[in-house]
Amino acid sequence: MKFFNSSTNFESILKKYFSFKNDTLSLEPFCDFVESVKKTDFTVVVNFFKSNPEFAENFKYYINNIFKDRPFNLSLTEANILSENAFFPELKKRILNKILPPVEKEKTVWYLIDNVSLTPKKDLEYLHNLPENEINEFLTILGISDFITKSNVKKELVFSMNILSWRVTGMAMEVEVVRMAPEYRNFDNPFLALQNELEALAEDLENNPDLQLHSKDSCYKQIKIYTQQCNEFVNIAFKNSSKYGISGKINQSLLKIRQQTDRIYEILKLLVINNEEDIIIKSKQLIFNIVSYKSHKNNISELINDSTRLISHLITNHTAETGSHYITSTRKEYMKMFYKASGGGIIVGALCVLKMLYGYIPGSDFSHAFLYSMNYAMGFVMIYLMGFTLATKQPAMTAATMTKVLAEEGYSKRNNTEFAHLVSKLFRSQFIAFVGNVLLSFPIALAIIYGLDVFFSQNLAIERSDKLLQDLDPFKSKAILHASIAGFYLFISGIISGNIGNNSVFYQIPERIAKNISIRKLFGAKFAKSLSKYYAKNWPGIVSNFWFGVFLGATAPVGLFFGLDLDIRHITFAAGNFAIGLYGKDFSVDSYTFWISFITVFLIGFFNFLVSFGLSMFLAFRSRKLNFGQVSEIYREIFRYFLSHPFKFFFPLRSRLDKKADDLMSSTITTKSEDH
Repeated sequence: MKFFNSSTNFESILKKYFSFKNDTLSLEPFCDFVESVKKTDFTVVVNFFKSNPEFAENFKYYINNIFKDRPFNLSLTEANILSENAFFPELKKRILNKILPPVEKEKTVWYLIDNVSLTPKKDLEYLHNLPENEINEFLTILGISDFITKSNVKKELVFSMNILSWRVTGMAMEVEVVRMAPEYRNFDNPFLALQNELEALAEDLENNPDLQLHSKDSCYKQIKIYTQQCNEFVNIAFKNSSKYGISGKINQSLLKIRQQTDRIYEILKLLVINNEEDIIIKSKQLIFNIVSYKSHKNNISELINDSTRLISHLITNHTAETGSHYITSTRKEYMKMFYKASGGGIIVGALCVLKMLYGYIPGSDFSHAFLYSMNYAMGFVMIYLMGFTLATKQPAMTAATMTKVLAEEGYSKRNNTEFAHLVSKLFRSQFIAFVGNVLLSFPIALAIIYGLDVFFSQNLAIERSDKLLQDLDPFKSKAILHASIAGFYLFISGIISGNIGNNSVFYQIPERIAKNISIRKLFGAKFAKSLSKYYAKNWPGIVSNFWFGVFLGATAPVGLFFGLDLDIRHITFAAGNFAIGLYGKDFSVDSYTFWISFITVFLIGFFNFLVSFGLSMFLAFRSRKLNFGQVSEIYREIFRYFLSHPFKFFFPLRSRLDKKADDLMSSTITTKSEDH
């Protein structure tokens, strides 16, 4: 009997458990064997069994015993497939399974894998790194190189496909899922056809246990075609989501249908044997597949990526349509943006004074949170409904538009210089909006506080001036942090707008309003139609602006309640507060206070823009599966374009690239309108 000195632990395990025919059903010998093999050169393991056939025979006897009568369909039908019809229940379940793994039935292969391997991912990596010829030899030695041809294994595989097919058919027949792909109403249902074909295969296998599929068999070809049609159904449903909207539940259902259809085809391929070599290849692949599925079963990051990508795509899709209106091309549009931003600045100037006055009203933190929130919310809704612009609301919208252009233009065909020019148009639109907001909010706040002083014969800003000016000193306050918080809220308000737009389409709210019998009887069909159009156009913006105001107004009082130094800083409000602070000091401030406050106003605007635009770009990139590495070249081109044409980033200078950049934008908007 030959032992190898380089694998003492491996040898001792074999001596301990397999020097005789071991009749135990305990998994301890198998666990110890697996751990010892992972610490040993696999060549040594294979050579040992080849040189010691009695040990190989004893180990083979033990393996057959512990795997005997253990079904493995759970490993194929449950592992790495969504089990819940909604995101949060699935997330909760996976987190619980991570912390406290579930108790599985002992007489299953699933239970065996759970108890033998604590780290399926590492074990799968280990298996993939092993030399293929040595794995084949090992499987042959153990007599399992041909187990894919065993009748009980084939029945288990076909049974697993039938389980998946029954589940897929049930989900695909749900009314809301069918509504997502109306193109299939005039065709035979591929899910029912797939189910019928699989049941016929199960019946054939029952009648002929030695049945072996070949890639030229009509049965295999039919099942393959039906799985492709089922996946095409899912693809069309996802594509139609921009037209019909989608809910989290339907998104999850479509993901489950796709996962289970793909799994059916993966199992089907294991049953196809074209030549002798395929037998060991497919036997080995089944083992790899089972370990692979198990290793991903409770993967949380994959769940989040898969479940949220489409929703984020729809949110940015609806947001992108709004964002296209914030990019100016001509001087006329540039000045129009300035006037709209000036209107927003006028309203914000008034809001600054109102907020200061609300601060004098005695009350609890909650009452102040309510007053501040309503002040901001009503002001922002007023700006929106009057057609004015709040500059920092633009980045969250335009980021989605720019990414939509990137995704639809196609990386290989895109002219980076033309796109850089489009970015310059975006930047100057943002710039002039900032200018319009700040230039008007400062004098309006100053004029109102002066008017109140004249009317009440009292300078109402005296008590607040020190605090207002100190808040504009980044060295004495957390102005940059608070500006970043406001930027985050801007990003969230963009998500709210996109989500409301998606839900409005999915639940057909405008259509319901237009066809509502009560509204038509009371106010007439014309009014119902007008209300429907108004809702579709304005409701997402009203809701997002309202909640943006609530977030801004409640942050400081809520932070105070929890003992945290939380607040918000917004460039337009900072300009208004600067004016109030100067008036409260009777314009008698030292040069340091004046200049640091002046500079900080624009610093606040920069961080408002940076955070909201950065987060929105991240969401938009992720929703369209754009690789950040791919766009690095575009960023470099934008920087080069800025160095060559800096003034184009601030002023509407004419360029030969204007028409091409406009074509990029118009193609994006056209695509969007065609989707609807």
